[in-house]
Amino acid sequence: MNQTQETTNAAFGNGMKTQAGAKMRVKKIAFAGLMGAVSAVLMLFRFPLPFMPPFMSFDLSGLMEMLGGFMFGPGAALMIIVVKILLQLVMQGSFSLGTGEIQNFILSCCYVMPALLIYHRHKTKKTALAGMGVSTVLVGIVAVFTNLYLIIPFYVRLFGMTMDEIISMCSAVNPAMKNAFSMAVLGILPFNLIKYGVTSVLTFLLYKRLSKVIKSIVEK
Repeated sequence: MNQTQETTNAAFGNGMKTQAGAKMRVKKIAFAGLMGAVSAVLMLFRFPLPFMPPFMSFDLSGLMEMLGGFMFGPGAALMIIVVKILLQLVMQGSFSLGTGEIQNFILSCCYVMPALLIYHRHKTKKTALAGMGVSTVLVGIVAVFTNLYLIIPFYVRLFGMTMDEIISMCSAVNPAMKNAFSMAVLGILPFNLIKYGVTSVLTFLLYKRLSKVIKSIVEK
């Protein structure tokens, strides 16, 4: 009789744990979706930076992606990125026949995933900073290639422009950008280092405060 009762209690306890785990997963998915929506809204407030290529816009959408990844892991970060891009397409449509969205996905993943892989191996402030530092440099380098070999060639063909005209646009805001190489070194690379560097600093400042509140809600 006692053995039967213990078996029943164990089964009941396991069932409760499974139910609680499923409920927590649903809450995490809901928060990831919400953070993706906030990320899409942040993209609406983008703006160009002085002395930088005029076709590049600064925004803080990566903030939600990195925060969500630190809280819930790489899977949640990927979901936030996808939700952001889909919502942006719904709200604004595509101005580049999908190439801008492809670049957005590539750069978002290059920024978020390396930092999360480094951080989740050993969760400390130092590894968080190191991860975001590595990611910021990596995404800056990748952005040079995606712009030079994906975005700019696409716009050149779409609008019947030439590379010289693109460079002239950049020279108008920064005379030092006289060719593709100088545009990459003095424009594309520093722009992305600034953009993702600022995002990393804000992530570091906000993470602890927001994570305690959100995790307390998820774990209830």
